[in-house]
Amino acid sequence: MKEPKRCPWLDLRKPDYIAYHDEEWGVPLHDDRKHFEFLILEGAQAGLSWYTILSRREHYRRLYKGFDPELVARFGKREIEKFLKDPGIIRNRQKVESSFGNAKLFLGIQEEFKSFDSYIWSFVGNKTIQHSVRNIGDYPATTPESDALSKDLKKRGFKFVGSTIMYAHMQAAGLVNDHSMDCFRRKKV
Repeated sequence: MKEPKRCPWLDLRKPDYIAYHDEEWGVPLHDDRKHFEFLILEGAQAGLSWYTILSRREHYRRLYKGFDPELVARFGKREIEKFLKDPGIIRNRQKVESSFGNAKLFLGIQEEFKSFDSYIWSFVGNKTIQHSVRNIGDYPATTPESDALSKDLKKRGFKFVGSTIMYAHMQAAGLVNDHSMDCFRRKKV
């Protein structure tokens, strides 16, 4: 059976990466806990490849208590030191500390907007933006929407939420459809 066409950024030698692309990436997301997971993981990715983080995701899930923002918001100095000794995650003090602080701020957005999902989808007019991507050079690093989201999150005190990071979050969470025009997943999401 012939393999379906997939996005040009995907490393077809990595079955777990293919599964992420085929089952998760770009699917419109409306679950706050999953948004929180992506927020933490995208922040951890800063300066690294997404696959570096994806291959550690299960370990992150265990350490971050299933990405429950209420539990993570209670983490403090003891957890910071524990996390910084754990080789299963990216051991960067600023990234770890910011993830705990971002959890508290995430809860504030939930309270203000009734859900983080309502908040984040407002930056795209509550519908997925469809991009016409054909090759690797067509993918933008940022957009006006990711710029606005990043600026607002930073104003609220979030860390590791630059426009490039937030654009990656928007791609992963289906706020934009960046599956290439010939990718079999494009029409499905």
